[in-house]
Amino acid sequence: MSLQDRLGQRAVGVSSAGVLQERLAAVGEPGAGTAHPVSAVPVSSTVMNSRRNHRRAYDPLAAVRRRAHEALLELLGPQLYEVSADDEELARRVREALPEVLSREETALTAGDRATAMRQILDEILGHGPIEPMLRDPEVTEIMVNAWDRIYVERYGHIHEADVAFMDEQHLRRVIDRIVSRVGRRVDESSPMVDARLPDGSRVNAVVPPVALDGAALTIRKFSTEPYVVDDLIRFGTLTKQTADLLRACVQGRLDVVVSGGTGTGKTTLLNVISSFLPADERIITIEDSAELRLAQEHVLRMESRPPNIEGRGEITIRDLVRNALRMRPDRIVVGEVRDGAALDMLQAMNTGHDGSLTTVHANSPRDSVARLETMVLMAGMDLPIRAIREQIAAAVDVVVHLSRLRDGTRRITHITEVTGMEGDVVTMQDLFVFDYRAGTDQYGRHNGQLISTGLRPKFIDTLADNGVSVSPELFGRVGSHV
Repeated sequence: MSLQDRLGQRAVGVSSAGVLQERLAAVGEPGAGTAHPVSAVPVSSTVMNSRRNHRRAYDPLAAVRRRAHEALLELLGPQLYEVSADDEELARRVREALPEVLSREETALTAGDRATAMRQILDEILGHGPIEPMLRDPEVTEIMVNAWDRIYVERYGHIHEADVAFMDEQHLRRVIDRIVSRVGRRVDESSPMVDARLPDGSRVNAVVPPVALDGAALTIRKFSTEPYVVDDLIRFGTLTKQTADLLRACVQGRLDVVVSGGTGTGKTTLLNVISSFLPADERIITIEDSAELRLAQEHVLRMESRPPNIEGRGEITIRDLVRNALRMRPDRIVVGEVRDGAALDMLQAMNTGHDGSLTTVHANSPRDSVARLETMVLMAGMDLPIRAIREQIAAAVDVVVHLSRLRDGTRRITHITEVTGMEGDVVTMQDLFVFDYRAGTDQYGRHNGQLISTGLRPKFIDTLADNGVSVSPELFGRVGSHV
């Protein structure tokens, strides 16, 4: 019988309630008069919000791991928890020392327990602690650490609570520091919020006290180890083969495309796929807050914004990078997301010979994306009349591709919309493809609908033809015809 089985039986046994009550009383847990499985994980010193329901995941190997940590610290010294550029050397020394440390463990360990403890210790020291298996799990798309002992994951668009925990608040903070320091950023009381990325490009956001009241919080939006290609999105139902061909023609025909959608709808993923349509013989410059795009072309120059240093200096914004990119002889500019005055510089780039640029924007609909661009241009601090801003938008943006996350958790393109010009003071738009919600759902609640043509012929077909790209008129069938 394994250690987990033996300790698990003892923990849930009513006859052992006295031991459990004593542990609960020691950590000040409410309901100390009732026997519940508890963890050997120590209690954080962080003051928790009184509305929070405390939870302690039962972990029979936690005490073993803690003693192994202490023994490794004696052997390897403080470098065990320092962020070192020579991670491979540290990994080698830990792997060499760990078997000897576990061999001195007084608790009887089966071969399975020993292997589990060794894997968990390596994850905690060299990786990202208890969330390391989730980072390796291809089904997990988002990891949300609300506190050191409260972790949630997203699978297939639905959120589930994970039955794992960090050792304590300090353990979580060490993992956060390791992540952000790798990309030259920091997070502390003077700068309690940070955006970073993992080596595979996955997006990371961390907040720490005093902003986070219940202790440090970490959110990781995972990207696939292998970047998705257009065939993957067709298989997922995000778009259809015909609309994929239309988007390819728009990119190759040098139309300016804006990908819009709410948080977590897959804008960056779609932008990465659309970027794969860019010609390989053109100079492409990508500009992002945190480098996430992974373009397959050779002639790509990647730039990333930089936050201010501890003295409040040295900040480089997206707007700074867009302005600088115009001096770098770009054929195409790809901006990961515009969210402030950089929108003005992006529109000016699109209107001054840099056709075929791509970007994303947070919005609830294609029409709302135009309003958002208008608002962000005003954030640039330029005293421009509204009509002039709208004329800039109408002249710059050709196509808006809008994504939504549906109730079944899937992410779909719901609109492909053309910006046709101006009528009076209003930017005019027409939907070319819309998602068919009328198709209903199947027995599992999944939407049966797909993108269907509205039957309208886009005005940009002539622009595509001028650039040597042809689109079959059959693509834009009658209203209600499925493509």
